Amino acid sequence: MEKVEEVFDIKKHMEGKKKKKIHMIGICGVSMSAIALVLKKAGYIVTGSDRNEGDMYEILKKSDIPVFIGSNAELVKDADAVVYTSAISQHDVEFVRAKSLGIPTYERAKFLGMLLKLYAKPICICGTHGKTTTTSMTSAIFMDAGYDPNVQVGGKFKKLNDLNYRIGESEYFILESCEYVDSFLNFPHQTATVLNIDEDHLDYFSGIEDIKKSFKKFILMLPENGILIINQDDPNCRDVLNEIKDELTSKNINIYTFSLSEPTATIYAKNISCNVKGFYSFEVKSPRTLDTYEFYLTVPGIHNVYDALAAITTSYAHGISFDVMKKSLNEFCGAKRRFELKKQLEGNVLVYDDYAHHPTEIKATLAAAKQKSTSRVISVFQPHTYSRTKELLDDFATAFTDSDLAIITDIYAAREIDDGTISSKDLVKKVQEVSKNAIYLPTFKDILSYLKDEIKDGDIVLTIGAGDITKISDKIERA
Repeated sequence: MEKVEEVFDIKKHMEGKKKKKIHMIGICGVSMSAIALVLKKAGYIVTGSDRNEGDMYEILKKSDIPVFIGSNAELVKDADAVVYTSAISQHDVEFVRAKSLGIPTYERAKFLGMLLKLYAKPICICGTHGKTTTTSMTSAIFMDAGYDPNVQVGGKFKKLNDLNYRIGESEYFILESCEYVDSFLNFPHQTATVLNIDEDHLDYFSGIEDIKKSFKKFILMLPENGILIINQDDPNCRDVLNEIKDELTSKNINIYTFSLSEPTATIYAKNISCNVKGFYSFEVKSPRTLDTYEFYLTVPGIHNVYDALAAITTSYAHGISFDVMKKSLNEFCGAKRRFELKKQLEGNVLVYDDYAHHPTEIKATLAAAKQKSTSRVISVFQPHTYSRTKELLDDFATAFTDSDLAIITDIYAAREIDDGTISSKDLVKKVQEVSKNAIYLPTFKDILSYLKDEIKDGDIVLTIGAGDITKISDKIERA
């Protein structure tokens, strides 16, 4: 068989050769679908399967990528390779058939890592929160600067024609990189942008020290003279940086920091202000010219200031002008499912949808909503995975203080099986102990019926979660 680089060189259309067929198990996932579309555009024959259609299903179909809902072992028999998501069972019939036929199989992250080796300047953006927004912001800046980057991001946004990927002609590949199951350790990178380090994915990590250990490994994968962008305000980021500073020095790593509180950071935001819409403005001084530039964001919340600073610092480290950054960030209107306005109802009722699924993210999202609200903030939250809900239960309990009413529905299991030790009712009870503003409604039908009579003029309604709660945001109505 050909070398991996020859089989998966997405820069060549393989003219004069038989086209390779790649079958993808779990193809409707955000990252898997982006890889599928990249391979299809490069000239491969791509097929796939998934348990559910997901919001990428129609896009894949329109790109002439057949998707089978369910599992069918016959789909892999003539594949040159099979790529699969880590969420599948090792007993999946397609996976088992591929193994029995001796067809090469690649887990998604490992496969993506192989593709990254084809690019000289991969930029991997990681952190517990804010990856999608920061990757989107950074990609927009690099595109506006004429850098023509390749992009893969964990959500769709307008600048990518409402897709989650882009194929460019440069050596830059900007990639949203997740720490779950150490996925990002598969990604070679010339630049690492670290947004924050928080306690999450406790079905895999044993705790915050284990998570910090993973981030240290990721950073130390940087090559000689590589670039590290890191949040100076985050205590866990500071710990990691201090613990590996000698190794970074020995590799001559170029370190750039960003901060809202420490003027010694490479990129420091000062004169921060917020308007009545919850949009922030701030000033940044160029370390090179000492000129001051004022930035205006059109996405709400202080957390987006951090995301913008990370994008600015990453762009600065690669020689992009502040004038380009200003224009890009002022025009940036957010990624899909990141405080996305879905509809406006009679009485100036605004319905938003957000992907937040960790307590820190929920707090930030609701704080941003509260800044915009002239009436009440109603949150509709779907917990994501039993393990996260159980391990972070106390943190979730305090995450809804800016919500005048929190409606909590059943837990979205994702990759897990319910062992009966945690439920949404447990979370509702905890939230009620803190702020007495939570109710449990088990089904989407129950929620829509309740909201129809409950919504009042001026309310902001937020559907929140990483599962399928987004499906009801377009269906919310008033009586």
